[in-house]
Amino acid sequence: MKSCSWIGAEAVRLAIHEPGALGRAVELLRRGELVAFPTDTVYGVGAHAFLEQAVKRLFRVKKRPLDLPIPLLLSEESTMEMVCTDIPPVAWRLAECFWPGGLSLVLARSQVVPDAVTAGGSTVAVRIPDYPLLRDLCRQLGAPLAATSANLHRQPPPVTADEVESVLGGYIPLILDGGACPGGVASTVLDLTVWPHAIVRPGPVSAAQLATVTTLS
Repeated sequence: MKSCSWIGAEAVRLAIHEPGALGRAVELLRRGELVAFPTDTVYGVGAHAFLEQAVKRLFRVKKRPLDLPIPLLLSEESTMEMVCTDIPPVAWRLAECFWPGGLSLVLARSQVVPDAVTAGGSTVAVRIPDYPLLRDLCRQLGAPLAATSANLHRQPPPVTADEVESVLGGYIPLILDGGACPGGVASTVLDLTVWPHAIVRPGPVSAAQLATVTTLS
């Protein structure tokens, strides 16, 4: 894997709509480096989900506890079959109702998902973001993004590229600038590996909305 020669240097900022910006991001992610990007809520920072050393770098840069799993951002529903196993029918129904959007589903992980993503656990949280260019990035990458907010652990999540650069600019090579993000709450996390299914973290998709599709504890 390429050494982190950019550490300590200023991150490059490219407008996410700029021609070639997504291609540059894909190139860096495939080399095991980290990229920051806008999402449907706040700015995120991510790694190629299948490159374990890149995921470990994400933990180090964010100062994130190693026992705290990282969710995956997907380009489309069918990608669930790549990263998850034993997918219950209700997962597809929920995806149809609430994706792209603010719902993360916890499912049994497949063997292609590195231990670093799941903190060694048997499950993984997946979501399709309501941000078309970010879905395009995942599609061009040909893999999910292991992604979390582009801040240091327990610090406020950034909503502008300036805020990302002020914290992570010396530790990541590229920031995709999409202007100000709308902010808002993090996604609802629903665990489908337990019965009744359980909301792990409340968010924009309410229990009442979920109850129209599945049984909750």
